[in-house]
Amino acid sequence: MSYEKTEELLDLAIWMQSSREGVSLRDIMNRFNVSKRTADRMRDLILARFPQTMEADSNTREKRWYIPQGTLRDIIQFSADELSCLEIAKDALDKSHLNDKAEELNKIILKIKASIKPETFRRIEPDAEELMRAEGIACRPGPKINIAPEIIKPLREAILSCHQIFITYYNKNTKKISKNILKPYGFLYGDRNHYLVAAHADGFANSKPHNFILLNIKEVKILPETFIYSQDFSLKSYAEQSFGAFQEDPVDVEWIFDKEVAEEASHYIFHPTQKMIKNKNGTLTVKFNAGGLMEMNWHLYTWGNHVKVIKPKKGKQSGK
Repeated sequence: MSYEKTEELLDLAIWMQSSREGVSLRDIMNRFNVSKRTADRMRDLILARFPQTMEADSNTREKRWYIPQGTLRDIIQFSADELSCLEIAKDALDKSHLNDKAEELNKIILKIKASIKPETFRRIEPDAEELMRAEGIACRPGPKINIAPEIIKPLREAILSCHQIFITYYNKNTKKISKNILKPYGFLYGDRNHYLVAAHADGFANSKPHNFILLNIKEVKILPETFIYSQDFSLKSYAEQSFGAFQEDPVDVEWIFDKEVAEEASHYIFHPTQKMIKNKNGTLTVKFNAGGLMEMNWHLYTWGNHVKVIKPKKGKQSGK
């Protein structure tokens, strides 16, 4: 049996233990996108390997099966990727000012960590921390971008193992395909685009980090060559140079929100380094230093004529 099929069976077993009403053949077909014949075979394999499996009471003619709680206690474990996803979700809730939800999720994370066997936790914790470092999130509402798993998965693996990568990349400005050997550092997630932060491995462009739009990466191969992650580079500091994820030289930014929206604006974190001043006339001044003027424009248009740009002086960033 292939690795993928074994993983699907384990996922099915976990699902059948977590489901109170049980799992039907139709459920299996829909979730795993398989035929009825394959769903029958998967159900039979579960019955053979977990004889504790029981048929659920159902008010319909459709049969459903479940695995009693506790059966998979010694089988279910959590991966570094899963732990890092939970930590990232907690940080996203914090940034969205949903502190109570973030605290509840933190309690869940602590319970999960407490349930992991010590030897397993010692093995996966460094990987989870590394993935957290590599996943730089610019968290804002907006359309969600769907990146193909065959692109994301090898990128994460290369970042975690500090392996160089070969990518085929489409430049939407030049309309040309380029081939690049890179040192991948991490990700930046924005509302309009998601990026791979990486430096050219051949020393091109002084090996400074650049943003590569994930949607424009057409192919990824992990190379045997490794690289040493520079201790001087911080993805967090790199991200804070800009408003959002787009990188350019930082400038001093100063906005004034009028009285009508000042209270609402005071609850926003526009940038991690921002300073807010509540003015005597009821307006609110926001100051920070960052690049990404185009993304600032996109955001300021949502405030209409309720915001005035004091700095930078060049270029209009609002309708006022």
